Amino acid sequence: FRSSQTEGRHIIKTKMKKLLFFLFGLFSMLSVSGQIRGNNIVVMVQPDHNEWNYVVGETAVFKVSVLKSSTLVNNVSVSYEAGPVMYPDVKKNAVLKNGTMTFSGKMNVPGFYRLKVIANVNGKEYEGLCTAAFSPEKLTPYAYEPKDFESFWNKALSEARMNDLNPTKRLLPERCTVDDDVYEISYVNNSSNSRIYGILSVPVKEGKYPALLRVPGAGVRPYGGDTYTAPGKTIVLEIGIHGIPVTMQQNVYDNLLAGALNNYWDSNIDNPDKNYYKRVVTGAVRGVDYIASLPQWDGKTIGVTGASQGGFLSLAVAALDKRITFLGVVHDAMCDYSAEVHGVAGGWPHYFYNSTDKSLKEKVDASMYYDGVNFARRVHVPGWYSFGYNDEVVPPTSSYSLYNIVKAPKILSVYQQTGHYWYQEQWDEWQSFIKEHLNVK
Repeated sequence: FRSSQTEGRHIIKTKMKKLLFFLFGLFSMLSVSGQIRGNNIVVMVQPDHNEWNYVVGETAVFKVSVLKSSTLVNNVSVSYEAGPVMYPDVKKNAVLKNGTMTFSGKMNVPGFYRLKVIANVNGKEYEGLCTAAFSPEKLTPYAYEPKDFESFWNKALSEARMNDLNPTKRLLPERCTVDDDVYEISYVNNSSNSRIYGILSVPVKEGKYPALLRVPGAGVRPYGGDTYTAPGKTIVLEIGIHGIPVTMQQNVYDNLLAGALNNYWDSNIDNPDKNYYKRVVTGAVRGVDYIASLPQWDGKTIGVTGASQGGFLSLAVAALDKRITFLGVVHDAMCDYSAEVHGVAGGWPHYFYNSTDKSLKEKVDASMYYDGVNFARRVHVPGWYSFGYNDEVVPPTSSYSLYNIVKAPKILSVYQQTGHYWYQEQWDEWQSFIKEHLNVK
């Protein structure tokens, strides 16, 4: 009994030391990051409609202001381009005597029109942009469905599930909280030597809980796990996609992204069976298998959510696994690739932007097995969809087109000014949707 007490006191002291070191590091970072915030010079581009929305044939009037300390800069040189997103047809230079100008543009078909302005002040460039929507509710995607789309993915998942999950689980004491135990886990994906790694958070208190699968955006990185959405009230599995542990030093991932995993998203896009994302999609769906194997799961609720590449993966998982009960999709990448064959902005990674490839049709056909639009057509559960009009990575054209064809219950939350990032309010709304559908407070 005494040795247990001694051990208990030692554990408490160790945790207190770790907490103090963490807080010291946090405050140090805050004090440093608080020294630099934003730019004193701002290029503001504003539309004359509050919601940035217009009807086809209307004229959008943009007001441009170059500001220093919130006041106009005189005689400032600017360059600007304007036109349909990713396909500007106006490129000019000007000197703004009073630091301001207006510009007008319109579209005669549904779509998005963007004005981007770059100001040169004291030898440095500052950028601002604004993207107006023209009848976006009428946009339709160009993506088409392969005849064997369903059988292709049914076969891929059946073959993957021929392998036992053979899970591993390693406690991460330094990440555990009073509410959640945190582990690095792995499970077998689509072959006996192919694994998916992730961070699992499980409530400490015994019981049955809803679950959330978090799928990642593009890149190669470690993961911290989720103990913030609903502490002690839900199971959360955050996965990586590359078949490597997710708790290594950052430089390991940087080296992989610069080396073996460089441009992994371009791998075998002309061959559906060898496409890099085949094992990624099956691995994400097998994440649902893993969650369902946990004795703490309530057997009823599993949501899936992610942003960018994770938006695509959320659509794929929700389409392919009927156990999913809701999804959250943020600035979804990998949607409507073939739009760019028609001179319309499509989704990242923009495989066919200005392409002159002689085998273009074969590559477009092959890409349809991995187009988020074809998964979105199969989504039957409630979803929250959010993106920004100013996104230059995932154009709003592809996100809005995809949203328009979703037949399931859906919520659209547009944050017009955001690019490929979140505002705090957008993040809070996303989290609120997730907690509502997990039925936790």
